[in-house]
Amino acid sequence: MSKKDYYETLGVPKSAVKDDIKKAYRKLALKYHPDRNPGDKQAEANFKEASEAAEVLLNEDKRKRYDQFGHAGVNGQAGFGSQGFNPQDFGDLGDIFGDIFGDFFGGGGGRRRRSQGTPGEDLQMGIEVTFKEAAFGVKKNISISKNVECEECHGSGGKEGSKPATCPQCHGQGEIRRQQGFFTVASTCNRCHGTGQIISNPCTKCSGQGRHRKKVDIEVSIPAGIDTGQRLKLSGEGGAGVQGGHDGDLYLEVVIREDDFFERDGFDVHCTIPITFSQAGLGAEIEVPTLDGKVELSIPAGTQSGTKMRVKGKGIQRLGHGGRGDQIVKIHVETPTKLNSEQKKLLKELSNFDKTKSNPMREGFFEKFKDLF
Repeated sequence: MSKKDYYETLGVPKSAVKDDIKKAYRKLALKYHPDRNPGDKQAEANFKEASEAAEVLLNEDKRKRYDQFGHAGVNGQAGFGSQGFNPQDFGDLGDIFGDIFGDFFGGGGGRRRRSQGTPGEDLQMGIEVTFKEAAFGVKKNISISKNVECEECHGSGGKEGSKPATCPQCHGQGEIRRQQGFFTVASTCNRCHGTGQIISNPCTKCSGQGRHRKKVDIEVSIPAGIDTGQRLKLSGEGGAGVQGGHDGDLYLEVVIREDDFFERDGFDVHCTIPITFSQAGLGAEIEVPTLDGKVELSIPAGTQSGTKMRVKGKGIQRLGHGGRGDQIVKIHVETPTKLNSEQKKLLKELSNFDKTKSNPMREGFFEKFKDLF
């Protein structure tokens, strides 16, 4: 019985490049894999057929011979031999099988290699800063308890002068291999935890762990413009790695202490300034506090309570950008209390003018009120 054309098997044209062939094969392998089709002989046959086609077409030399002579050009050099199919013997095809293996069993794809150590744990803590510190940036010293590399054994886990021994269970490979169907299933060795070595004479300070707990002081740079809830990442400042694994990271969640005077809205700063009745009516020059110090602010005559005035460039530094936000000043006109006789007399005289057009908002309100009835 003649074999099916390899290109037709994979559903790709003869002009297909390697990536197209890999993609087509991976799709078929996932569809017909025996573990997904237990007991299905046709699926198994389709799986073998697709694997044979991909093995030839992904090999540049074999593909040339196949294109020139057909199946005769690669006769006996493709497919499943007496020892069964081992994808690691077929270069690119083996890499694809590694990815498929990861899809079936929840792995990360690719062929497993001996562990290069265990990464250190990531840590997280909060850091509180004042309103002004967040606005302008600041350097802070923090203390944190974390796992650090053992100073006695320098992370090896063994006593000085001693050497680790080859793990007798995995023979230094860091993994145990078992045959499962068409695949060799690899799992991390539970005795050496993937390192391929065991500590025969452990360090007394860290009990062979290669690290120990210690309180560490770290200087942190808080950038200008940071806001509550934002996080800073300090790479490598987390827990120390084990057996050569990289150190973890430290994440700092920023909390800004409330200010008695200023409030934040994005990169703008808000505040409320009280002025007197006479300042509102006649206009005035007043001093307004800002994050940089006091500035002069002109209050126009007839300013109403609740009026907002903008002071350019006196807000928060824009994080990651140039320039600053603004300061928004809300005017609050205070009603005088505990008047003396002279003040009462003056206000009574002023009340005689309340019906004039000097109070446009009040006048407009009563006009609308009359229209309602």
